[in-house]
Amino acid sequence: MRRIPIRTSQRIELIDITARVQEAAQGTKVSGVCLVFCPHTTAGLTINENADPSVVHDMRAALSKLIPENAGYRHAEGNSDSHIKSSLFGSSVSVILENGLLMLGSWQAIYFCESDGPRQREVWVTVTGE
Repeated sequence: MRRIPIRTSQRIELIDITARVQEAAQGTKVSGVCLVFCPHTTAGLTINENADPSVVHDMRAALSKLIPENAGYRHAEGNSDSHIKSSLFGSSVSVILENGLLMLGSWQAIYFCESDGPRQREVWVTVTGE
């Protein structure tokens, strides 16, 4: 398993970590599956388009509109919206590997989805296969 450190700078932020995950997996030369896991309850992971930056902008705007920061939640820490947002994304993504290369579609990227930043975070990467 490899750990990838991530420093976020905004409360809600989507960071393309594809190249860093590829670097972690590439040394394996394995054909199998690359699992990327987020060990944080107020952050998550997703795979989405990386060609047009307005997609990330639109996702951030939609998250803020659908799950506002201050909506009378009960959680005492004041970050209930962050927990809800991270649950929508999920805590992991799996990508097929062929000879150590991530087999993503033409426009796909792996995004770390911060919902309670800025913070120092990390994701864990492991590879299984032949």
